[in-house]
Amino acid sequence: MSLLGNILWIIFGGGFLIALQYLLGGLILCITIIGIPFGLQCIKLAEFSLFPFGREVLSTGSENSTPSVFLNIIWLICGGIWIAVSHLILAAGLAVTIIGIPFAIQHIKMASLSVMPFGKTFS
Repeated sequence: MSLLGNILWIIFGGGFLIALQYLLGGLILCITIIGIPFGLQCIKLAEFSLFPFGREVLSTGSENSTPSVFLNIIWLICGGIWIAVSHLILAAGLAVTIIGIPFAIQHIKMASLSVMPFGKTFS
């Protein structure tokens, strides 16, 4: 069932466009040395946003460590809020139809992940 959900997500839920945006942002951020940690998170989010069905977001146990908190604060200020807002707008648009509700739920899950991605991993 998750394979079908992922295929429909890529076609109808905006998964391909979101993944492309995350990947492009990650590659641009990886150009500078300071942006590499943020670029790697964008690339991880691109991979997760391409196939979100059947996967979970897990805590690595380091989200309360000083480096993760510091990086999450910088991420939140520089772009995390805007990414989350775009996910919430897409979720609101998809939640209008019954067929779009599972896609809206995935966008809400990704919005919460895009606010503070450091210290998280995917299974």
